[in-house]
Amino acid sequence: MQQALAMLQAPALELRALVQQEMMQNPVLEDITEIPDTPSMDEVVPDEILDRQIDLIRQIDEDDRAFRSLERAGKTFSKDDEERRQFFFDSLVEQESLAGHLSGQLRMAARDQDMLKAGEEIIGNLDPDGFLRTPLDEIQRSSGVSPDVAEQALLLIHTFHPVGVGARDLRECLLIQLDRLGKSEDVESAVVARHLDDLAHHRFDSIAKSLAVDSDRVREASQFISTLDPKPGRAFQHESRADVIVPEVFIDKINGEWVVTLAQEAVPQIRISSVYKDMLATDGDQSELRSYLREKIRAGKSLIQSLQQRQQTIVKIAQEIVRRQLDFFENGISHLKPLTLAQVAAEVGVHETTVSRAIAAKYAQTPRGVFELKFFFTPGYQSSSGQTYSNKSIKDSLKDIVDKEDKRKPYSDEEIIKIFSERGIKLARRTIAKYRAELHILPSSLRKAV
Repeated sequence: MQQALAMLQAPALELRALVQQEMMQNPVLEDITEIPDTPSMDEVVPDEILDRQIDLIRQIDEDDRAFRSLERAGKTFSKDDEERRQFFFDSLVEQESLAGHLSGQLRMAARDQDMLKAGEEIIGNLDPDGFLRTPLDEIQRSSGVSPDVAEQALLLIHTFHPVGVGARDLRECLLIQLDRLGKSEDVESAVVARHLDDLAHHRFDSIAKSLAVDSDRVREASQFISTLDPKPGRAFQHESRADVIVPEVFIDKINGEWVVTLAQEAVPQIRISSVYKDMLATDGDQSELRSYLREKIRAGKSLIQSLQQRQQTIVKIAQEIVRRQLDFFENGISHLKPLTLAQVAAEVGVHETTVSRAIAAKYAQTPRGVFELKFFFTPGYQSSSGQTYSNKSIKDSLKDIVDKEDKRKPYSDEEIIKIFSERGIKLARRTIAKYRAELHILPSSLRKAV
């Protein structure tokens, strides 16, 4: 189970490293992409090399790496093999720096010069993990903007990718991610906001008592929180394995239908070597060797099953994303609909924690560009009458409210919350402040006409 979860959460490059490590420890595994066909045992390994391999297996615990260093006779690469390898390398998308990535988003989201100055100052002060350790008042003074503008710029950056960037501490980082996943009003957010230290020490009963919920619910929340990224900026650290993005899913329109396919070259294709299956079948008088091979083959099959399960889960989730976000693929980003992990989990038949793991650091190549699978999950709101509203429609309503307000007595955030409440839509003050920042709407004190 632990192996399956680790493989599910690992992005493509990290997964390749995990599988390669397993192959170093398990000689019965072989990479299918490195084998042009399936020859017989005699064609692959001449007798003298096979004898040497058997000797090495007997001392495998002492010198496993030496065994793996043996080369098979007649190993060649066909033209198709080389093309498959080249396809893999061609699919790598070079990443820019974290600062460059955020600055590009800032230029698209902000037009006001003060907001741009404050935003660039914030971006320039982020540490490699994506956190803002510099006090906001220093940002305000160094950029020469008002405190309100500095705060608005930070709230705007909190809406950028990677999710959680610009947070001032771990608590804020996790809350931003939970909010983006539509769980700002759930137990998970309450645990992070009020009991992060208790969570770190697994004091589940204490948390449950404080929040007046069941201990099992707290454990479930803890498991979900563990799938979040505590260091959102690290994906852009050049010394890490995340220097490149490998799309694992391709979403294309074929003959009028949107089709999801897996990038087979992004993930290792492995199997149990027929060489060692034959050894197990023929070396009946060598009980130690048979026992060793039986265990390694069992472990190899388990690894292959975990890989297959990972791929099946990712493609099912991607298919459900396409089904629910069809308007986005047809018409663009303005047509992105509210989507939660729970909705997809219910359709796929897994727990929402599994969905969270499956979409972590996974990317899809689409006709509209490369998107992280998390991008397609955006919170929405449901009115008391049951009608669903997307973030965009809520923002449009907010803009309309501000446009029609009395400029001599503009609405405070609390008054705007009350207006939405009267319409049957419950919103948090933090949500209103965040949307104001995205819409470049100043606080009420700065909107008041003199």
